[in-house]
Amino acid sequence: MSLVNRSCVTIDDLSNGEIEALFSLADKMSDSMNDQSRVCQGKIMASLFFEPSTRTRLSFEAAMLRLGGQVISAVDIGATSLAKGESIADMARVVGSYADIIVIRHPWEGAAKVVADYAGIPVINAGDGGHEHPTQALCDLYTIRKERQTIKGLKIALFGDLKYGRAVHSLTYALARFGAIILFPPSPGLEMPDNVLSKLTTEYKGKLIRLEAPNQEVKGRFFPLDAIYMTPSSSHQLAMLPDISIQIELKKAGIDTLYVIRLQKERHAPTVEGQNLERDYPVVDRKLLKEKEFKRTLVMHPLPRIDELAYELDADPRSMYFKQAAYGVPVRMALIALLLGAKEVMISKEEDSFVQKVDYPIYERDFGVRCLNSNCVSNQETEARYMRPDFRIISLEPLTLRCIYCEHELHPQYIASSDWHEGKLENKKYHSAESHWIRKIKPENLIIFGSENEAQARGFNPSKYVTVDR
Repeated sequence: MSLVNRSCVTIDDLSNGEIEALFSLADKMSDSMNDQSRVCQGKIMASLFFEPSTRTRLSFEAAMLRLGGQVISAVDIGATSLAKGESIADMARVVGSYADIIVIRHPWEGAAKVVADYAGIPVINAGDGGHEHPTQALCDLYTIRKERQTIKGLKIALFGDLKYGRAVHSLTYALARFGAIILFPPSPGLEMPDNVLSKLTTEYKGKLIRLEAPNQEVKGRFFPLDAIYMTPSSSHQLAMLPDISIQIELKKAGIDTLYVIRLQKERHAPTVEGQNLERDYPVVDRKLLKEKEFKRTLVMHPLPRIDELAYELDADPRSMYFKQAAYGVPVRMALIALLLGAKEVMISKEEDSFVQKVDYPIYERDFGVRCLNSNCVSNQETEARYMRPDFRIISLEPLTLRCIYCEHELHPQYIASSDWHEGKLENKKYHSAESHWIRKIKPENLIIFGSENEAQARGFNPSKYVTVDR
């Protein structure tokens, strides 16, 4: 098993065994940084950062330079041919002929996947909109493992903007895969996206437990939680307890890591609601960390911070965020070297114990249904010229599609069959997606529509099963 010539677009592009092997290589490189200067000699990395970045961009470039490679870069869409209307696919093909590996950050969700599909060389996603940031998750996991020697069974609280924090989306999947207990404090208006929670409950072996708010008598005595994700190995400890008992148990045992995320203002529309979110955004400070459950808690943050993390914590030995940033160089050195085949490591072939492998069927048609995420790369005018919207069929009842680019989910209302019964127009009917037809139409014949107008524009007429008929 090898990582050579592969891409890292999402955290799930790497198995647990591959991540462990990468961390072992990062350890070795960190211990002998000056001895790595010939590892990628003669190799070129294209650094394409079309959103602001300090740590991620510089750590990638420092990593390549420390490996003895060279860097070419573009940091402003307005200074590239993308501003002239060039497609991402064309750009990827061209840059792929100039470099040996590409690192890209882009505001559109799914843009990194498009680059990986067309570049012909390894591609690393350095953040695509609010979707994922897999190498930040690697740095986060590496930090936790360095400090706690394990991730399995640790209680990790995710605190802040869970809706748009792409780093925390990648981290959530990774924590579930490595057996952590994930705690979700309240974040009104900024909750973890439904598609992330859906993936947790369909593709991992644990359980998401929703908690009721503590009653007034005990309110304020506990760190508040909306939900807990528990792996099978932890379910016997907490899953059978009532809400207040869970809170008591957590206060007694303590929270291992508090992962803080800033308000992602650049992804919020300038509204009154957004101003309220900024005004009411929670702050982690010395007062909070005086609570019993935080006595041994690691405080982490992907940075940059604004006001959500008090400067008074910088000298606190529990604060890990500057270590996280420093670890970015050896972790990314190891990833670059492995993808380029400049280093080889032994990779365990054991299955990820907390992952439920699911081979979802792919829905591929040029018409009928589109991703509802306006920031998805598949919905951009320059990309629609060559790209068709593709989805994974996650469920038939209810019908659930997941965009292969941004992973947002949608629930279309209407279906039809491409088998027209010898092509007779009167049999060209569409039905409710909740009708019995969803079970009868063969997958290869399935046509999915987002609206009745779309179905009728394609020449389909409503059947008597347009309304639900189970």
